[in-house]
Amino acid sequence: MINGGMTHNTVRLFSSIAEHDVHEDTHGRLSMWRAFGGSAGARIAFVLRIPVSHSVGALLNIFVSPVAYFRTDQLSAELDTILKNGRDNLEFLRSADREMLVGSIFYMLISGTVCLKHEGFHEEREWRVVYNPKRVHSPLMTSSIEVISGVPQLVYKIPLGGGPPDELNEISISKMLDRIIIGPSPYPWAMYEAFVSALTDAGVENPSGRVSVSGIPLRG
Repeated sequence: MINGGMTHNTVRLFSSIAEHDVHEDTHGRLSMWRAFGGSAGARIAFVLRIPVSHSVGALLNIFVSPVAYFRTDQLSAELDTILKNGRDNLEFLRSADREMLVGSIFYMLISGTVCLKHEGFHEEREWRVVYNPKRVHSPLMTSSIEVISGVPQLVYKIPLGGGPPDELNEISISKMLDRIIIGPSPYPWAMYEAFVSALTDAGVENPSGRVSVSGIPLRG
Protein backbone atom coordinates (compact mmCIF):
# COMPACT_ATOMS: atom_id res chain seq x y z
CA MET A 1 0.00 0.00 0.00
CA ILE A 2 1.18 3.54 -0.70
CA ASN A 3 0.85 6.59 1.45
CA GLY A 4 1.92 9.94 0.00
CA GLY A 5 2.25 13.56 0.94
CA MET A 6 4.62 13.68 3.91
CA THR A 7 7.03 16.62 3.74
CA HIS A 8 10.05 17.90 5.67
CA ASN A 9 11.93 21.20 5.59
CA THR A 10 14.69 20.01 3.26
CA VAL A 11 13.58 16.52 2.28
CA ARG A 12 10.41 15.61 0.42
CA LEU A 13 9.25 12.18 1.49
CA PHE A 14 6.57 11.55 -1.06
CA SER A 15 5.62 7.93 -0.62
CA SER A 16 5.64 5.15 1.92
CA ILE A 17 5.27 1.61 0.65
CA ALA A 18 4.52 -1.54 2.64
CA GLU A 19 5.83 -4.94 1.60
CA HIS A 20 3.04 -7.20 0.39
CA ASP A 21 2.98 -11.00 0.68
CA VAL A 22 1.21 -13.37 -1.71
CA HIS A 23 -1.21 -14.52 1.02
CA GLU A 24 -2.41 -10.89 1.31
CA ASP A 25 -3.52 -10.70 -2.34
CA THR A 26 -7.19 -11.16 -1.47
CA HIS A 27 -7.73 -8.96 1.57
CA GLY A 28 -4.63 -6.81 1.95
CA ARG A 29 -3.38 -6.14 5.46
CA LEU A 30 -5.80 -5.10 8.19
CA SER A 31 -3.31 -2.91 10.05
CA MET A 32 -2.60 -0.90 6.89
CA TRP A 33 -6.29 -0.31 6.20
CA ARG A 34 -6.58 1.08 9.71
CA ALA A 35 -3.40 3.14 9.48
CA PHE A 36 -4.08 4.86 6.17
CA GLY A 37 -7.83 4.59 5.80
CA GLY A 38 -8.74 7.13 8.46
CA SER A 39 -12.41 8.05 8.37
CA ALA A 40 -12.57 7.96 4.58
CA GLY A 41 -15.39 6.02 3.00
CA ALA A 42 -13.12 4.54 0.34
CA ARG A 43 -9.82 2.75 0.86
CA ILE A 44 -7.72 1.43 -2.02
CA ALA A 45 -4.49 -0.58 -2.05
CA PHE A 46 -2.31 -0.49 -5.16
CA VAL A 47 -0.09 -3.56 -5.24
CA LEU A 48 2.98 -2.86 -7.37
CA ARG A 49 5.92 -4.85 -8.63
CA ILE A 50 8.64 -2.23 -8.32
CA PRO A 51 11.74 -2.93 -10.46
CA VAL A 52 15.23 -2.75 -9.05
CA SER A 53 16.64 -0.05 -11.30
CA HIS A 54 19.67 2.10 -10.53
CA SER A 55 19.16 4.02 -13.79
CA VAL A 56 15.69 5.23 -12.78
CA GLY A 57 16.93 6.30 -9.36
CA ALA A 58 19.78 8.24 -10.95
CA LEU A 59 17.48 9.94 -13.46
CA LEU A 60 14.98 11.03 -10.82
CA ASN A 61 17.53 11.59 -8.03
CA ILE A 62 15.50 9.52 -5.60
CA PHE A 63 16.51 6.74 -3.25
CA VAL A 64 14.49 3.94 -1.71
CA SER A 65 15.19 2.67 1.79
CA PRO A 66 13.55 0.15 4.12
CA VAL A 67 12.33 1.52 7.45
CA ALA A 68 14.27 0.37 10.51
CA TYR A 69 12.18 -0.36 13.61
CA PHE A 70 14.93 0.18 16.18
CA ARG A 71 14.89 0.51 19.92
CA THR A 72 17.17 3.22 21.32
CA ASP A 73 19.86 0.69 22.20
CA GLN A 74 19.70 -0.83 18.71
CA LEU A 75 20.17 2.60 17.11
CA SER A 76 23.15 3.30 19.38
CA ALA A 77 24.69 -0.06 18.46
CA GLU A 78 24.20 0.65 14.74
CA LEU A 79 25.91 4.04 15.02
CA ASP A 80 28.77 2.48 16.99
CA THR A 81 29.21 -0.09 14.22
CA ILE A 82 29.35 2.63 11.56
CA LEU A 83 31.98 4.58 13.53
CA LYS A 84 34.05 1.43 14.07
CA ASN A 85 33.91 0.58 10.37
CA GLY A 86 35.13 4.11 9.60
CA ARG A 87 38.06 3.83 11.99
CA ASP A 88 38.96 0.38 10.65
CA ASN A 89 39.02 1.66 7.06
CA LEU A 90 40.64 5.08 7.41
CA GLU A 91 43.19 4.50 4.66
CA PHE A 92 40.50 3.58 2.15
CA LEU A 93 38.35 6.55 3.16
CA ARG A 94 41.29 8.94 2.73
CA SER A 95 41.70 7.69 -0.83
CA ALA A 96 38.02 8.21 -1.70
CA ASP A 97 36.72 11.30 -3.48
CA ARG A 98 35.82 13.84 -0.80
CA GLU A 99 32.61 15.02 -2.46
CA MET A 100 31.37 11.46 -2.93
CA LEU A 101 32.23 10.59 0.67
CA VAL A 102 30.45 13.65 2.08
CA GLY A 103 27.42 12.92 -0.10
CA SER A 104 27.30 9.31 1.11
CA ILE A 105 27.43 10.40 4.75
CA PHE A 106 24.75 13.02 4.12
CA TYR A 107 22.36 10.50 2.59
CA MET A 108 23.10 8.04 5.38
CA LEU A 109 22.02 10.67 7.91
CA ILE A 110 18.96 11.61 5.85
CA SER A 111 17.97 7.97 5.60
CA GLY A 112 18.38 7.62 9.34
CA THR A 113 16.21 10.68 9.91
CA VAL A 114 13.24 9.74 7.70
CA CYS A 115 13.47 5.95 7.76
CA LEU A 116 13.34 5.17 11.49
CA LYS A 117 10.14 4.27 13.33
CA HIS A 118 9.14 2.96 16.72
CA GLU A 119 9.56 -0.80 17.04
CA GLY A 120 5.83 -1.15 17.70
CA PHE A 121 5.16 -0.51 13.99
CA HIS A 122 7.38 -3.36 12.74
CA GLU A 123 4.43 -5.25 11.25
CA GLU A 124 4.08 -2.52 8.59
CA ARG A 125 7.32 -3.58 6.85
CA GLU A 126 7.53 -0.15 5.30
CA TRP A 127 9.86 1.26 2.67
CA ARG A 128 10.21 4.96 1.87
CA VAL A 129 10.99 6.79 -1.35
CA VAL A 130 12.94 9.98 -0.68
CA TYR A 131 13.56 12.99 -2.90
CA ASN A 132 15.66 16.00 -1.89
CA PRO A 133 15.17 18.68 -4.58
CA LYS A 134 17.04 21.41 -2.71
CA ARG A 135 20.22 19.34 -2.82
CA VAL A 136 19.86 17.30 -6.01
CA HIS A 137 17.07 18.36 -8.38
CA SER A 138 15.71 16.28 -11.26
CA PRO A 139 14.02 18.05 -14.21
CA LEU A 140 11.91 14.93 -14.71
CA MET A 141 10.16 15.38 -11.37
CA THR A 142 7.07 17.60 -11.32
CA SER A 143 5.40 19.28 -8.37
CA SER A 144 2.11 20.88 -7.43
CA ILE A 145 0.27 22.24 -4.41
CA GLU A 146 -2.19 19.63 -3.15
CA VAL A 147 -4.64 19.81 -0.27
CA ILE A 148 -4.26 16.66 1.85
CA SER A 149 -6.54 16.25 4.87
CA GLY A 150 -7.23 19.98 4.70
CA VAL A 151 -3.53 20.98 4.64
CA PRO A 152 -2.02 22.60 1.49
CA GLN A 153 1.29 20.89 0.72
CA LEU A 154 3.96 20.96 -1.96
CA VAL A 155 3.93 17.45 -3.42
CA TYR A 156 6.53 16.02 -5.81
CA LYS A 157 5.42 13.44 -8.35
CA ILE A 158 7.16 10.53 -10.05
CA PRO A 159 6.51 10.40 -13.82
CA LEU A 160 4.64 7.09 -13.97
CA GLY A 161 3.46 7.46 -17.55
CA GLY A 162 6.68 6.05 -18.99
CA GLY A 163 9.36 7.69 -21.14
CA PRO A 164 10.98 9.58 -22.61
CA PRO A 165 13.61 8.80 -21.62
CA ASP A 166 13.11 5.11 -22.26
CA GLU A 167 14.42 4.13 -18.81
CA LEU A 168 11.21 5.48 -17.27
CA ASN A 169 9.18 2.80 -19.07
CA GLU A 170 10.26 0.47 -16.26
CA ILE A 171 8.14 2.40 -13.77
CA SER A 172 5.02 3.00 -15.86
CA ILE A 173 1.79 2.08 -14.06
CA SER A 174 0.80 -0.39 -16.79
CA LYS A 175 4.05 -2.30 -16.22
CA MET A 176 4.27 -2.10 -12.42
CA LEU A 177 0.62 -2.61 -11.43
CA ASP A 178 -0.02 -6.12 -10.14
CA ARG A 179 -3.49 -5.61 -8.66
CA ILE A 180 -5.85 -3.20 -6.94
CA ILE A 181 -7.56 -4.22 -3.70
CA ILE A 182 -10.70 -2.29 -2.73
CA GLY A 183 -10.78 -2.02 1.03
CA PRO A 184 -13.68 -1.74 3.48
CA SER A 185 -16.25 0.56 1.89
CA PRO A 186 -20.03 0.99 1.72
CA TYR A 187 -19.86 0.83 -2.08
CA PRO A 188 -17.16 -1.69 -3.05
CA TRP A 189 -18.76 -2.97 -6.26
CA ALA A 190 -19.38 0.51 -7.67
CA MET A 191 -15.69 1.19 -7.04
CA TYR A 192 -14.78 -2.15 -8.63
CA GLU A 193 -16.58 -1.24 -11.86
CA ALA A 194 -15.00 2.22 -11.89
CA PHE A 195 -11.45 0.89 -11.51
CA VAL A 196 -11.93 -1.86 -14.10
CA SER A 197 -13.20 0.78 -16.54
CA ALA A 198 -10.25 3.09 -15.78
CA LEU A 199 -7.72 0.28 -16.27
CA THR A 200 -9.42 -0.71 -19.52
CA ASP A 201 -9.17 2.87 -20.81
CA ALA A 202 -5.49 2.94 -19.78
CA GLY A 203 -4.78 -0.14 -21.87
CA VAL A 204 -3.90 -2.42 -18.92
CA GLU A 205 -4.17 -6.11 -19.74
CA ASN A 206 -6.80 -8.22 -17.95
CA PRO A 207 -8.27 -5.30 -15.96
CA SER A 208 -11.08 -7.29 -14.30
CA GLY A 209 -8.56 -9.84 -13.05
CA ARG A 210 -6.45 -7.12 -11.44
CA VAL A 211 -9.18 -5.64 -9.25
CA SER A 212 -10.59 -7.42 -6.19
CA VAL A 213 -12.75 -6.52 -3.21
CA SER A 214 -11.35 -7.15 0.25
CA GLY A 215 -13.68 -8.99 2.59
CA ILE A 216 -12.27 -7.48 5.77
CA PRO A 217 -15.04 -6.18 8.06
CA LEU A 218 -13.28 -3.09 9.40
CA ARG A 219 -14.62 -1.96 12.77
CA GLY A 220 -13.89 1.27 14.60
